[in-house]
Amino acid sequence: MHLLQRNDPCWCGSGKKYKKCHYAFDERLKFYESQGVLVPSHEILKTPAQIEKIKESAKINVEILDYVAEHIKAGVTTQEIDDWVSAMTEKAGAVPAPLNYDGFPKSVCTSINEQVCHGIPSKDVVLKEGDIINVDVSTILDGYFSDSSRMFCIGEVSSEKKKLVEVTKECVEKGLEKVKPWGYLGDMSQAVYEHAHANGYSVVREIGGHGVGLEFHEDPWVGYIQKAGTGMLMVPGMIFTIEPMINMGTHEIYTDDTDDWTVYTDDGLPSAQWEIMVLVTEKGSEVLCW
Repeated sequence: MHLLQRNDPCWCGSGKKYKKCHYAFDERLKFYESQGVLVPSHEILKTPAQIEKIKESAKINVEILDYVAEHIKAGVTTQEIDDWVSAMTEKAGAVPAPLNYDGFPKSVCTSINEQVCHGIPSKDVVLKEGDIINVDVSTILDGYFSDSSRMFCIGEVSSEKKKLVEVTKECVEKGLEKVKPWGYLGDMSQAVYEHAHANGYSVVREIGGHGVGLEFHEDPWVGYIQKAGTGMLMVPGMIFTIEPMINMGTHEIYTDDTDDWTVYTDDGLPSAQWEIMVLVTEKGSEVLCW
């Protein structure tokens, strides 16, 4: 914690004196920390001014995914999706966060059927009737980051795939219900895990959500196998993604060794993922990006 005096300006940038702003908040964090709880640092928490900027980035991200939802169909290539995302992002005066991130070659991730995540768009990959696809869009506007993804069913899909997509969305919704100030990330995690398993599915363990806003990937790392009452304390000002990857079969996965990016289910059965970006507020939560 910052060593501020009570009459110093508060670290949050409000312009108020520390004692009138975040002093009691920090004392509460110190109490939890003294009990062995993992608490967020000030660096993880976003100020009101930063939150407003992050919301502007998120608005663009949502508009891009809305456009994809209106135009995606059988016969479209994943490269065309990348072209849509690239053009819309540029038109908005923003930058696609995935492009050149650790060498990723495209502006968006497109993951189909048994691809769990990080699928690379290609002119050779044509969507066909019965496919399910995750389109993961991330945007940088004036240095502020947003990140969300949606699943799309292409034409008529099997009842098994449709159920997987629907239950995965429900997992996100049940996790969101547990996002409350002074609760634990594990509260959200257990809700996701239990709903997936109640429906006969497994939850990917190695890849999860993350803090976001000032960087593409920030602390905390957000997994979905933690127990309620464990993990980092959720406090107002935290922003993170809820993005469980739910598999129809085994939770085990592998990364394609030809591109070093695309992640597949080990058994070749389908996987689904929805991603939202959530702000912890004084009263509960606010979804910034979906």
